[in-house]
Amino acid sequence: MAIRFRAKSNSGSEENIFWVTMADLLLGLAIIFITLFVLAMTGFSQQNIQQQKVQMEVSKKITGELEKENIAVDVDKMTGDLKISDVELFELSSWELSDNGKKLLDKVAPIYINSIFADKELAEQIQYIIIQGHTDSQMFAGVNTKDEQFLKNMDLSLKRANSVAEYIFKTNYDKKYSEQFRKIVVVEGKSYNEPVLVNGIEDFDKSRRVELKLKVKDWNVSTALGLKKD
Repeated sequence: MAIRFRAKSNSGSEENIFWVTMADLLLGLAIIFITLFVLAMTGFSQQNIQQQKVQMEVSKKITGELEKENIAVDVDKMTGDLKISDVELFELSSWELSDNGKKLLDKVAPIYINSIFADKELAEQIQYIIIQGHTDSQMFAGVNTKDEQFLKNMDLSLKRANSVAEYIFKTNYDKKYSEQFRKIVVVEGKSYNEPVLVNGIEDFDKSRRVELKLKVKDWNVSTALGLKKD
């Protein structure tokens, strides 16, 4: 009987050891998961802060240079987004730049590009410069469906953005930045998807615009910790 008792006792001990080991393993995994989660959340927070910091720095540089030249253009102080009304760039329903539009880009484009690329560290953090065309939601004559309306505005917004992009390359910015600019420039048409609202109502004049926007490279936990990437 004593032998049988010892055998059961040993078996119970082995089972206890097994469950204790499993509990430790699960606890360890939980700690790892929580740690990774906290790091990830911290990374996202830090990424947002870093991206905003870069955008604000670009905005500061561009705004300062524009003010020196007494050029009035709408620049978002937080994002660095530069907005130009289509009234200043195009004739109604046209995507060909007006003479006034060309004169404005002759002044604005060199300041915008040189301000970004002259600061090497700042330029390295920019993933894309996006030239984005926008329209209002007013109906074209002879268009009967919302899909047709959307697509006609998409075509117009894309052509306007492309006209601005083409002309920017002809302006007198420092041409040593041409290759860098070519690698990161993106042209988009947004149709009327992002209207400008004033008191909840679309402002048609403000909705029709071309924007120059910045996409900052992603910042991650590895960067924060100084870990080398392969």
